[in-house]
Amino acid sequence: MLMNRPLLFILAVLFSINAFAQTLTSEKTDVILKLNGDEMKGRITKINDTELTFIYNGETLEYTVKKSDILKIIHSSGRVEIINQPPLPSDIRAKDQIVMKGSPTDHHNRIAVLPFHFLIENQPGAEEVGLSAQQDAYGFLSQHSAGYTLLDTRTTNALLAKAGVTKDNITGFTINEICNILGVEYVIDGTIKQNRSSQTSYTSDNANTNVKRNGDDKVTGVRSSGSTFSNAQQRYDVSVSLSIYTDTNANIYSQSHRAFFTNTDGGYSNPLQYLLKRSPLYRK
Repeated sequence: MLMNRPLLFILAVLFSINAFAQTLTSEKTDVILKLNGDEMKGRITKINDTELTFIYNGETLEYTVKKSDILKIIHSSGRVEIINQPPLPSDIRAKDQIVMKGSPTDHHNRIAVLPFHFLIENQPGAEEVGLSAQQDAYGFLSQHSAGYTLLDTRTTNALLAKAGVTKDNITGFTINEICNILGVEYVIDGTIKQNRSSQTSYTSDNANTNVKRNGDDKVTGVRSSGSTFSNAQQRYDVSVSLSIYTDTNANIYSQSHRAFFTNTDGGYSNPLQYLLKRSPLYRK
């Protein structure tokens, strides 16, 4: 018995919908998990030693992603590729190859920021800059450290002074000893390097001429005057290095970042915040 045309049409539509659904289901999806917690779902089209090219599902625009920003890739085949191994949290650090002991209860999840080292042309610079950077790091991280307790900088510096720890002899103390002095689990240690890069000069000339006339509009005198203004601006290359240690003497983070542009004030805020945002202690 032949089917009527409406029935054939309905069956054809159902078949097309089913085929489209199967196509969507079978679409291969790669998943990229970034170090900052972001997740990208789509398709990886190219990959090399330093970066990869990625297209989001349902889009055609290609994005370039640096491998240094990626935690791992879950390929569409199910294979998991670890790109960067993050520092392990304190509750599982004992599984690391480094021999570690448990942190004292009063140390757990407590952080102290040490005064920064400041070097200009590789020579010790003003101590005030290091103290200012310490305060800036504390202020920024205190807004992004949910679950942690930050020791305020005044208390940190007072405890170090009482224990006889100075910027000149601090390298003679182990991180474990510093942590015990401060009663913390984590210590943040940083260095700012400032080097002269170039000097820009500006010169401006200003000339004036005054003409004196009598009642008959005849010129009776001419007087000229002028001035020259010059200014020179020194520009600096600035870089920040940041290390984070635990009370078991383990270094769980060590990175450096250079300011993208030279500046005239030697500012370090941008590279400092860049490093703090990528540290294992940072929380959004």
